[in-house]
Amino acid sequence: MASNRIRRLAFALVAVTLLGVASCSSSGSDADKASTGKGTSSSTTEAAGETATTAGGSAGTGKALSRYADYKTKSYDDPGHWVCRPDTPKDLCHGDLDSTEVAADGTLTVQPFEPAADPKVDCFYVYPTISRDQSNYSDWKASDDEEGFVTLNQAARLQSVCRLFAPVYRQGTLAGLAGRIGGGDPKFSDQGDPYADVLDAFRTYMAQDNEGRGVVLIGHSQGAGILDELIKKEIDPNADVRAKLVGAYLAGGSVAVPDGKLVGGDFTKVPLCSKDGEPGCVTTWATFRATAPPPSGTFFGKVRGGKAGQVAGCVSPADPSGSKGDVEAKSYFPADAKASILSSLGAGQTGGGWIDPSAGKVTTPYVSVPGLVSVQCQAKDGVHYLQATVHPSPDGPRADDIPGDLTPEWGLHLVDVNLVMGDVVAQVGDQADAYAG
Repeated sequence: MASNRIRRLAFALVAVTLLGVASCSSSGSDADKASTGKGTSSSTTEAAGETATTAGGSAGTGKALSRYADYKTKSYDDPGHWVCRPDTPKDLCHGDLDSTEVAADGTLTVQPFEPAADPKVDCFYVYPTISRDQSNYSDWKASDDEEGFVTLNQAARLQSVCRLFAPVYRQGTLAGLAGRIGGGDPKFSDQGDPYADVLDAFRTYMAQDNEGRGVVLIGHSQGAGILDELIKKEIDPNADVRAKLVGAYLAGGSVAVPDGKLVGGDFTKVPLCSKDGEPGCVTTWATFRATAPPPSGTFFGKVRGGKAGQVAGCVSPADPSGSKGDVEAKSYFPADAKASILSSLGAGQTGGGWIDPSAGKVTTPYVSVPGLVSVQCQAKDGVHYLQATVHPSPDGPRADDIPGDLTPEWGLHLVDVNLVMGDVVAQVGDQADAYAG
């Protein structure tokens, strides 16, 4: 397909996702802290005197953990402070998630989305930097075009394997990020604590909704940094909470580990994952094209802040063991970004540029593109990252490239999750089965 159409699609997705990038949370979840490196996982040894615990148990005991039983929420008794919840069937996550498989030869196959009738575990999602509020920190008013849009793209599909809880939080905004990149005050001029909001949301969920069920954490960019801190402070030190961790997916963020190890950096007990369906571990990655690996000034793939001997962990959702080499990624993208933006950029309305109009018509809100992208974790010059290789079919009607590029230092940050969304769903399903036993 013509390269200019692909570039327009890329710009459309960039515009629609509103530069949903990290680097702006006072909790340390920014690009200065961003880093990720190849991981393989194993069981870990508990501190002396503490009983070893691994994730496991039933789909739920019906009771909250005792440490949360009396917790009083600060902000999350307001339904408006949640983007999505399983008990609000009219929220946007309960909308149309059907996708169309766009094969290289132009064959279109509709894949209806089926939410789980009785999922075994829960998912707790924290979205990336997406707010356009003209302040350093956002307000409580989530927008369907901002917080809602990215939640649909990065988390809603998980409802096929878990109940989904996605809190609104007063995040560091795009305006704050722009000011910081432009040389503004790195500590911001107004007050805000995104981590405190997410901690309140998590504790509220554990007190009111968890009922002893296992939980999966998923976050991107600023969201990944906040969840890294949540694991470090709330989950890793507490055996009872740690036993409820089915898995964590921290994309475009930072998990530091000692070089050659799976645990001992950011977390002392929760390890990186090492095999398919392994419960109680962390999957983490930051994506760069095979043709544009991280430059020396990369924001991701390395540990910052003077952590000698530590590297950034990378675990591929498509192959947590890292033993299979370059593996096909199960990607999901919006089939058609916002029509007004596509129109202004001159891109096709229906199909969003994924297929030549003469070859067919995409009618679902999402597309999958089998065989277009493969991924594997790589290490180069001390940088650990998820390498994405695009496999075009120049003579076919399907798009020959993917959107998501920013600057060389950011890589494919915008589509860290879209590229492996199907793999994340599959891994969560396998972890849920292993956890529930």
